[in-house]
Amino acid sequence: MRVTVTLVVGADGSTTKNGNSAGVSNTVDRTAFLARRRNADCIIIGGNTARTEPYHRTPVPVIVISKSLINPLADNRLAHCWNLSPTDAIERAAKTFGPNIHIEAGAAIIRELMDADCVDELELSITDVVGGEDLIDVKELLSHFSEVDEKVEAGTRFISARRKLSR
Repeated sequence: MRVTVTLVVGADGSTTKNGNSAGVSNTVDRTAFLARRRNADCIIIGGNTARTEPYHRTPVPVIVISKSLINPLADNRLAHCWNLSPTDAIERAAKTFGPNIHIEAGAAIIRELMDADCVDELELSITDVVGGEDLIDVKELLSHFSEVDEKVEAGTRFISARRKLSR
C-alpha cells in the first residue's frame, strides 16, 4: 500500500484563499496535480473539501469521509461517502479500490494521518500566494519524511518527500 498526500500551499503555508485551494494554486501546480492523480487507485477527501472543491468529476473513485452520510458529491458516480476515521478509510479503500491511495483532504485529516504514521509520500506545491486561510506548518509536515527532493518550475516549488517504508 502507498498513501500519498498531495497538497498545494501558498508561500505563507495557507491551504486555501477565498474558501478553496484554487486561491493558492496556479497553472503549473494544477497541471502537476492532475498528472499525479491519474496514477491513484482512489482519492480520499473530507466532507468540507467535498463541499468547497470541484470533485464532481474524478478519474478514479473518490471517498468522502464524513460523519454525515449525505453525499455532497451525489452527482459523481465514482463518489462514496464513508463514516470512518481517516486511518480506517485508508484500510477499507486499499481493500476496495487498490493500494495506491491519494489524500487530497484538508489540514486536519492530513495531520491526523501524519500523526498516525500512515503517509508514505508527500507531494507538495508551494506557490507565491500569501494572505490565505487554513495555514499548515510546512517544516513540521516535512519533518515526517527522510527523503526530500525539491525543484522549482515557473516560480512554484515542488517538493516530493518520502519516508522509509516500515509497514
